[in-house]
Amino acid sequence: MSDTRIIVGAIAGSFGVHGEVRLKSFCVPPEAIADYSPLYTEDGSRSFDIVLERSIKNGFAVHLSGVNNKEDADALKGVTLFADRDQLPSLPDDEFYYTDLVGLEVYDTGGTKLGIVRVVVDHGAGDLLEVYAPTMKAPALLPFTKAAVPTVDLAAKRIIADPPEGLFE
Repeated sequence: MSDTRIIVGAIAGSFGVHGEVRLKSFCVPPEAIADYSPLYTEDGSRSFDIVLERSIKNGFAVHLSGVNNKEDADALKGVTLFADRDQLPSLPDDEFYYTDLVGLEVYDTGGTKLGIVRVVVDHGAGDLLEVYAPTMKAPALLPFTKAAVPTVDLAAKRIIADPPEGLFE
């Protein structure tokens, strides 16, 4: 088992009466989620082998091992599913798993520490890094673009940012 697990999907509820669940995949392409089986609950207390039965609106109808009826499937609504990191593909140098960015220190191009990444948010128009700074009342939402974040150094656990004017004031 890997030390790190990465979220790959969520159960949206039951689908039908035979124990299938409606699964939202966070993978690209979405059907790749089947390649990372078994999937685990967040606390690791349960694992599931998955079989994608068919594509449905906003996800897949999926059979999970050990889920044999509608009641079992209903009980899993809202459960997030994780895969062992070593099951996932390696990424190119300019792509990152969100989990790798959380906790990184953020510095401006002059070397001043701006804060720490607490969350990566995707609102559809682009990713944002939620950066907490001790001097600010609310977190800053730093666009995760090449222009605003020219350097991500995972080995040094730091990000060099060129934030929009006034973002960290």
